[in-house]
Amino acid sequence: MLRLGTFWVCFVFILSVGGFLALLRPEIVDPSLVVHDIFAYLLVAALSCLIVATMKSEGTLRQALWFVIALWNAAVVVQLALGWGFIGMSSIDPWYWDRFRGWSENPNQLALYCAILVPLSVHLAISARGFGRLAAAFSCIATFFVGRLTKSDTFLISMSLSIPLFIGLRLRNWLTSPEHRVSLRFAAAALFVAAIVPLSLSLIPYGAATADDAEGLAASMLKDRGGEASKATANQRLNLWQDALQIGFESGSLGLGPGPHLERPTGVTDKGTPLPLEAHSTPLDVYTQGGLLGVLAVFALLGGTFALLLRARLDALAVLVVALAIFSLSHFILRHPTVWFALAVGLVLGSDRRPSQHARIGS
Repeated sequence: MLRLGTFWVCFVFILSVGGFLALLRPEIVDPSLVVHDIFAYLLVAALSCLIVATMKSEGTLRQALWFVIALWNAAVVVQLALGWGFIGMSSIDPWYWDRFRGWSENPNQLALYCAILVPLSVHLAISARGFGRLAAAFSCIATFFVGRLTKSDTFLISMSLSIPLFIGLRLRNWLTSPEHRVSLRFAAAALFVAAIVPLSLSLIPYGAATADDAEGLAASMLKDRGGEASKATANQRLNLWQDALQIGFESGSLGLGPGPHLERPTGVTDKGTPLPLEAHSTPLDVYTQGGLLGVLAVFALLGGTFALLLRARLDALAVLVVALAIFSLSHFILRHPTVWFALAVGLVLGSDRRPSQHARIGS
């Protein structure tokens, strides 16, 4: 609770300083968007602090996790049935062109939920038994499938990096935990580690010969197959990021308070988009709002939570923090309650789980 409470006190103070500076400068400010951000931050702060203060890792929190996964599984089934036309809802269009969005406003929101719920499902699958493990495994597979249907490049990148990281953390766990020293897991992990270096060396010629095919495969997995539309979107995003850095520098790296602060970048022809705009990158949007101190506060929270989960050997939740960090680079994720639910879960479980007794010397 102390870690999260300290973050929110510091973050609110930092944003307040930036908001005061914004009143002294002739910047583009939309009061309704500023109020929207203020209430959004209050909501997620209250939610995360309430979870950390009231839920215990072995009791109410675990029940809440299963409740969330059960509701999510039911929602996934209904949304997929809606997307394939088995059921109909006249007020909901589950597709954004060829990208699946289900009940979300856009596919990227659904992709963020999937990036969070895949590791959460893996965590429950590891720690559950019997039918619970099957239900969590189904949730993991179904969620990953829905995430790919969104055709989110960020989801693909986060999962591509998270899967090998998770495998590496599990191998570390099996090789360094005394309880696994006489188990089949230890033998399998040791064999894998011993074989990975010569296996990797033997695949180098094959990898060099198929480099062009791999590039084409990677492009085909991206939305629009890496075509002109994707390049135009990337250019617009880069322009927004450059403008965000410039505004942050002009504010003395103190920020301008809650709300978006960017004008329409050069080359954007969509005049229907209301001003001001956001950078669609958590570090850069926080930089425009809270300056350098705000960015340091956010990444200190993520880094501290990751280190806490590594010490507690909660591999799936550690990977979840990494997936959130990757998603934050190209999306503004701090207003999503699901993000703070996941971080609060990691803080509670990482703080309550002490090093197991078998790790003590002589046990």
